[in-house]
Amino acid sequence: MDFLKVTFPVSGVTTWVFLPPLVGFTLAFFGVMGGVTGAFLLLPFQFSVLGYTTPGVSATNLLYNLFTIPPALWRYRRQGRFPRTLTLAMLLTLIPGMFAGYLLRISLLSSPGRFRYLVGLVLLYLSLRLLGDLRRQTRPRPAKGDTLSEGVFSLREIRLFFGGEVYRVPGPPLLLLSLLVGLVGGAYGIGGGAILSPFLVAVLRLPIYITAGGTLATTFVGSLAGVLFYSFGPGAGPQTRPDLLLAALLGLGGLIGGWFGARLQPRIPERLIKAGLFLATLLVALKYLLWHK
Repeated sequence: MDFLKVTFPVSGVTTWVFLPPLVGFTLAFFGVMGGVTGAFLLLPFQFSVLGYTTPGVSATNLLYNLFTIPPALWRYRRQGRFPRTLTLAMLLTLIPGMFAGYLLRISLLSSPGRFRYLVGLVLLYLSLRLLGDLRRQTRPRPAKGDTLSEGVFSLREIRLFFGGEVYRVPGPPLLLLSLLVGLVGGAYGIGGGAILSPFLVAVLRLPIYITAGGTLATTFVGSLAGVLFYSFGPGAGPQTRPDLLLAALLGLGGLIGGWFGARLQPRIPERLIKAGLFLATLLVALKYLLWHK
């Protein structure tokens, strides 16, 4: 069975050729339903299972997002559930934060030991937010034909209309959080949606059915910026650049899984989507914070 194994020359990883696309498909299929790509769980897989621990693992994680997001985003736009104004507001401060996060990753967080704690804390934060939201009453699945419309857009407030309800998003906390998300995302190797999504749903109480497209679009742009920083930014080199072949195999599975996940999302109860994300993030967070072998 060794003929099914492949060694990636950039990262030095040796694994079964079918494993990366299988993992990418699984994470994307379930992740895009909640507005994330699964990259926040893909990084621990690369880090611990594949043994990929150099800064280039973050760039590879970001490149996986660029494969995974477009088909899911196309599905959300076609279904009339893509929040353009919300996406624009998040991007205003996320990109500068991504660059600062990249600089942090190649300096203070270049050691795998230090990096482990950042991963664990980010995932623990996500799991606690999701747990709090699970305890609240969730909304019913969207009715057939429900589409999103947008009203006021300013730095003070964004107004969204969906399912007969009005949702108001305060601008200042959203801009500040996007900046911090960019900082963590640039260092962690995620586009930011993995933190923005639970914030929008659990703190601002927006329906997951209208936030998913926005957080995925934000993740895509943030990931593109992150890949460029890791490839050509100050201090970039062989240790920081992505493994293109590994990212392509992961992304192939993610592309297919993301399309199917976005297509099925309106049929899945909101509580079930959140429960799956909560369990996955909590288990990985505890592993990184408490187990150091």
